[in-house]
This record gives sequence, C-alpha cells and structure tokens, in this order.
Amino acid sequence: LDRQSILLTSPTGSGKTLAGFVGVFDFLLRKIDNHDSFDGVQCIYVSPLRALAYDIEKNLRAPIAGMALDKKLSIHLRTGDTTQASRAKFRKESAHFLVTTPESLAVMLAQENYAAHFRNCQFVIVDELHSFAGNKRGSDLTISLERLEQLQKENTSPLCRIGLSATAAPLNLLARFLVGRDRPCLVAEAL
Repeated sequence: LDRQSILLTSPTGSGKTLAGFVGVFDFLLRKIDNHDSFDGVQCIYVSPLRALAYDIEKNLRAPIAGMALDKKLSIHLRTGDTTQASRAKFRKESAHFLVTTPESLAVMLAQENYAAHFRNCQFVIVDELHSFAGNKRGSDLTISLERLEQLQKENTSPLCRIGLSATAAPLNLLARFLVGRDRPCLVAEAL
C-alpha cells in the first residue's frame, strides 16, 4: 500500500497473489474515487507459465466484476498464443492490467506502439520470482524491467516491483534480483 517494492514469500496457496494485487486495487480505486485519469497499463503481471497467466487473467476478472468496475478497468492477456486481432486491439487501445510472460513483455517493450502504453505503469508483479533467478529468462526479464524503468523517467512516482515466491532463498539476493542493486526492496516472509 505504501508503493514500496517488496518480495512476498509464503507457502503455496497462502494468498501471495492476492496480497500482490491489493496495493494495485487500492491505488486504482483511489484514482477512480478522486476522478483522476489513468491512461495506459497500470499493472503488469509477469508469469513464468502461460497456463498460470490464463488463470490469473480469469481470477482478476472476478474482483473487478465484484466491485462493478468492469466498465472502468480492463485486462489484456498476452502470450505467444494471443491472436493477431487481440494484439492489434491492445496496440490501438491499451488495458489497465497486462498479464503476460517475460518473452511477450520483451517483444512489446521493443516496439514503440506497444511501449507507449507502459509510460504510466505503476506496478509490476513477478510471480514465481525464484524460477527466473540465475537463468536466461531471468536475464531477459531484468532487461525488460530496466527498459520499463526508462519509460518511467517522466513519472513522479517510481515503479513498484512486487515479487512473489513460495521457495525464495536467499531472500536478500532474490530481492536484489527483483529491483536491482541500488534500489530498496522490502521483504515480507510468512511462515
């Protein structure tokens, strides 16, 4: 809620994903209540697996509908399987939530007509963060997150990075992987 980058670690099925989205919903609800405008993608959720991305996209729709915000908040799912029509629609008009994989995020950030949608992004949630540490996908994700930071230079508030992991260890190293060397990152561990 304080918009500080954080690594959340707790056992599987304990509510990490919901906890990661609580601050995002709080931020968006305050914007809506204050009649503030918010253009473009506000939150990017990065999944290591397409199947998990599909589940999250479905699971995000429920609270949005439950709060009667389906006319105000939109979601775009982007993986390697996304149809050309869906990609073209997102290119023309952005969504507030982007659910994607690291590879699809890298492709979008490399194209100006997609990257323009990310200039006002406030949050990035990286699920299963441990699965990216120490491999090529993690290196690619790190580069994408730094590209995203570069797009944020005009923003007054820094990008809030939220890492989720059930098997994070060592925590301080994984937190630094999430945010980079010279950025602060809180660690919340539930046992």
